[in-house]
Amino acid sequence: MFDEPGLPREADTDDPLLPLLYHFVYCSRASDGVDDAEVNRIVESAKRHNAAIGITGVLTFGSGVFFQWIEGPRSAIEKLIANLHGDSRHYDIVSLSRSEEKRERLYPNWDMERVSANDILEVLQVALETAEDESSIAALNRILKHLNSQTLQTLGQDNRS
Repeated sequence: MFDEPGLPREADTDDPLLPLLYHFVYCSRASDGVDDAEVNRIVESAKRHNAAIGITGVLTFGSGVFFQWIEGPRSAIEKLIANLHGDSRHYDIVSLSRSEEKRERLYPNWDMERVSANDILEVLQVALETAEDESSIAALNRILKHLNSQTLQTLGQDNRS
């Protein structure tokens, strides 16, 4: 159903064989001390945990900013969202997308994969343009300000400015 990973073709949502999937997309800022090695540990732990509960997705990390897409059963995703909000390794969590629909997985073979951060600035700019609630807009502005004061090569560096 996909030409490339993450690029869906038009889906027939009336197809009874398509699974009902919940997805959550967010971005956040890494806390002080979160570096490339810590992010790799997060990904390895997520791979082990997610396989058992039916969650797949991708994680991008650059310049102290996380961007993540997760998908799976609603109850598993909701529990993971609650855990994310209690995780001290990041803050300024902004929900970019959340919905449930019948469709194929975007990342069917990735319990959790880390992908390049090259496009994170563009993704966050688009998110800011479409954000509606004031707290998300404020958090996105803080994240973008942080990114504009750094380079993507400074992975995990955080000055909380």
